[in-house]
Order: sequence, then C-alpha cells, then structure tokens
Amino acid sequence: MSGTQSRDVEEICMEARKVSKIYPGTVALNNVDFKVYRGKVNVLIGENGAGKSTLMKIMAGIEQPSSGEIMLGGEPVHLKNTRDAASKGIGIIHQELNLFPNLTVAQNIFMAREETKWGGIALNQGKHIEKTRSILEKLEHPMDPRTIVSNLKVGQQQIVEIAKTMARQDLRVLIMDEPTSSLSSAEVEVLFRLIQDLKSRGISIIYISHRLEEIMRIGDYITILRDGHLVAEDAVANIDIPWIVRHMVGRDQTKTVVKREKEFSEEVLRVESLTLPRPGGGYYVDDVSFSLHKGEVLGIYGLLGAGRTELLETLMGLHPEAKGNIYLEGKKIKAESVWKQIERGFAHIPEDRQREGLIQTLSIAKNMTLASLKNYTKFFYLSETLENKSIVRMIRDLFIKAPDPKLPILSLSGGNQQKVVIGKGMLTSPKIMLMDEPSRGIDVGAKADVYKIVDQLASQGLGIILVASELKEIIAISDRVLVMSGGKLTGEFVGPDISEENLVRASSGGAKHADLIKRSP
Repeated sequence: MSGTQSRDVEEICMEARKVSKIYPGTVALNNVDFKVYRGKVNVLIGENGAGKSTLMKIMAGIEQPSSGEIMLGGEPVHLKNTRDAASKGIGIIHQELNLFPNLTVAQNIFMAREETKWGGIALNQGKHIEKTRSILEKLEHPMDPRTIVSNLKVGQQQIVEIAKTMARQDLRVLIMDEPTSSLSSAEVEVLFRLIQDLKSRGISIIYISHRLEEIMRIGDYITILRDGHLVAEDAVANIDIPWIVRHMVGRDQTKTVVKREKEFSEEVLRVESLTLPRPGGGYYVDDVSFSLHKGEVLGIYGLLGAGRTELLETLMGLHPEAKGNIYLEGKKIKAESVWKQIERGFAHIPEDRQREGLIQTLSIAKNMTLASLKNYTKFFYLSETLENKSIVRMIRDLFIKAPDPKLPILSLSGGNQQKVVIGKGMLTSPKIMLMDEPSRGIDVGAKADVYKIVDQLASQGLGIILVASELKEIIAISDRVLVMSGGKLTGEFVGPDISEENLVRASSGGAKHADLIKRSP
C-alpha cells in the first residue's frame, strides 16, 4: 500500500480491522482494513461486487462481520443494529431512498427521534416543522416541511434523505453511498458545500461514488476494494484518475479478450432517442440510440442506477410511457405491452428470476411453458403431448439437471432455475433475447453453461442484448459493448477497444462522452 506513513499523522476516528464477511458460497470481504480519518472525506471505491456496500453495512450496524473488528474512537465496538450505530454517532445515507412516501418531509426527518410536548403525551409538530425549515434552508432547499414526500422530485427526496441525518446533533461519522446519483449539478454543488461544513465541525465522511472526477475534487483519502480485498489506499493529493482505474481493474486485467471477428450485416433492431422519464423528475433512460444485428451479442455495462435494467424493460413493453422510436426488422413498432412484444419476437430474462421470472408454486414444466401456452392448445384444450416434447427438448438443450419436470421449481439449484427462465423465453421462438444479469447468483459451472447457451443462440441468428456487471464476463461474451451512466449512453466499444479500463472509465462519467463513443464499422 502507498501513502500509509503520511496517513498516520491524521487522527483515526473509526476503523475496520481484518474484517471478513462470508455468505453461503461467497466471500464478500476478505481481511479488509479500512481507516476513517476525523474531519476528512474518506472515499471508498471499487467495481460492482467489490465489497463496498457490505463493508458499509457492517460499519453502519446493518450486517455483522464474520470475523474482524470495528474500532470507534480507538475502542472496539459491537454494532448490533442501525439504532445501536446511530446511538454512537454513525449515520448512513443510502443510495436507495429510505423514506416514507405517505408522510411529510418533517415527519420523515424526525421519524424515530420525535420531540414531544405536554409532558410527553403529544408530538411537537410545530417544533418539527420549524427545525425542518432551518435544516432545508441550510441545504439551500427551502421546500415546505409539510409537503408529502411522494409529491417531491427524486432529487428533492435525496435532499430529504440527507436532511434526516443533518437533524442529528451527535453525528461523528456519516456514510454517503452514491449521494449525487439523483442530484442535478446545482444540487451537487450544495451537497459539496455541506460536506465542507461537516468537515469543519470534525465530522468524518465515508464517501462512495463511481464518479471519478467528483472523487478527485472532494476526497481527502481513497481506499480501493477489488473482489473483497483491499488493494490500494492513499491520499487523493497523491493520485490521479488512471491510478484509480488501474487499481480498480487490476494491472494484469486490462488486456482485451481476443475474440473471433464476426461480420454483421442484417439489422434486427434499431432504437432512436429512447427516453424514459422518472416520475419525480429526471430520466431512467435519457436519449439512447443504438442498433442490434442478427447473431450479435450486444453487451450493456454500467453501474448501479445507470439505466440498464430500465432500458431492457422499456424494450419489453413494461414502460409504455417511454418516448422514442423502435424499429424491428425495419418496421416501426411501439412497445406498449409485454404480450405484444412476445408476439413480435422479444424474450426477456429478468434480473430477479425469483420474483419476475418464475412462479414459485408451479412445477419446472409449467414455469417453462408459461409464456408459450398458446403453442400447445388444440380446440381450447392444452395438449400435454406437445407441451412435454418442448419441455424435454429444452431440458436437453440447456443442460438442465431436473430428475422430473413435475417437481417444484424450488427443487432446482439457482443455476438450473436460471436455465428454466431462459428456456421459457426460447419457447416463445424469439428474434431478440433481452438478458438482464443472466449469471447473477449462480455457481461457476452454471455460469459457463449460461454463456455457452448465449453463444449458441447467437450462432442461430438471435440478436441478444445482455446486461452484466462483471467486467470479465461482459468482455468475454460480447461482440460489442455499450456503456451507460446516469441513463445516458457514455461509450460504445468494439474489437480491441473492449477493455476493462475503457469500460470503467466510461461508466464513471470520467471522460467526455464523445471521446468514448467508438462506433462499429
């Protein structure tokens, strides 16, 4: 590690020592050390799955470490839960908003720390409103404290989330997880001024962000995790953006995976200026345009909240309110319903197979044919013979380990369940397969099977759009890669330009979009 000696002169406010977190089949953190310096912005960064969120959950009392210890003020502490952590002055601002949409701004800010009057028999709502107004003015957002939170824009809701923490008088450590992800440029400037104020009061900030230029601007110290390990730490003054990227992806991992060159001529899908607005303001998908060819695997990479899932959902007809033009085999279509898209030749493998891809109470067989039942009907009756032929074929072709298709779907492993979801899509005879994190939560052997299936489908002429968070996987399987950040297309890479360094840089928004768009010939 570099910079250790220079950091020792600063006062350590909080520290993780040799912290490990083991889940069944996964080591999320492996002997990680993390120092939090008093009155400083302590940046924590890493790729998706590096272990950042797990470490923050442990330091906020949400999770317990499998081994190691947390030090606070030089003394070991056991943070049993978030209330316990809060009592010790530790606050967290989650990226995913943790608000009650049916309550007012003031009620959200003072939830669980209400002030009372008349001997404690009634809430002092007037005091809540007065203090809320003062906090919001400090945040340069003088909104009405009595406004119902669901009526606010997303950026305003993020300000309320920040204000919840600001209402506390005993704050020592504040964890900020992607706090600028929903904020406008002006709101980001307000947040940065707030951070400077917190630092001047001796409050320590743990700051998680993938926006590299942002980190360089406000960070004091940086710690980088990769695959659950601590790989680098230093003062921000000593490093630059290439240093961050190099340590995030690994010195020996930026080489491009050499793939067999493919020629694509027939366009199967074209998307022009696709835009999906957020209900409270801003966009999930912001003016995205691209094309897909028959037999092509088009990878989509981006960080949490980039808009990848929403893009696939829009193409599948889950967001009919989206604007823009979609052309299927040269013919303009409107993605207004899922069933209509299935009929046109779209199949969707959702990110959450348990909630969105499978019906837990049904058998393996029934789950597999659920989207294609009309293919097995004769005179209003379901032909089990036809249905069983398709089921047997899919089990064989997809290497599904299922002793009996009549068994409950939950009797299968995660990898085999995922293959059932893929089989369900294939039985609709698709032209385009939309695959959202198809290898998430499955073992190494099942991952290899899934990507073998992807390659086979592409060789049969299907156009495939595949979202993946693992850099190695998306580089290995994709013919071309689009990168999204904040709903926008920030990079397009093909051939030797598909490298971990390029993808990380584009996903961070650390370079101008035009510099990262490399169109295929």
